[in-house]
Amino acid sequence: MRYSAFGATFEIDTGPVTVAESSLRAQLAAYERGERETFDVDVAYPDGFTGDVMRAMVAIPYGETRTYGDLAETLDSAAVAVGQACGRNALPLVVPCHRVVAADGLGGFSLDHPDALGVKRRLLEHEGALDDSRQATLPV
Repeated sequence: MRYSAFGATFEIDTGPVTVAESSLRAQLAAYERGERETFDVDVAYPDGFTGDVMRAMVAIPYGETRTYGDLAETLDSAAVAVGQACGRNALPLVVPCHRVVAADGLGGFSLDHPDALGVKRRLLEHEGALDDSRQATLPV
């Protein structure tokens, strides 16, 4: 499913979710309007490390971030491996990989968009996750 928001088009794999596409679109629109902070969907996470990372991302509260290193420590892994698993997230927005940042800035964002990091920044700003002190450390 393609969904356009925040100046980008997201490819969202609806296979692992147990909700009708129309309901998911309505929830995404409510998120974009600032009326929803979580999604009412059941996700069939993949087996293994990628599924573990996706579960950890879903546990990050709206308006907060964690570093790749934070998740790596929780999962007894390496930050690079966490970043690679974030890049395999087939459910952007629903599984909020944008909430995972580098220790010294935004880090990466797997969105296929010429301004992928700008989109990540807009998502974090939308959620109020970038306070004044944090914004000063993130690249423009």
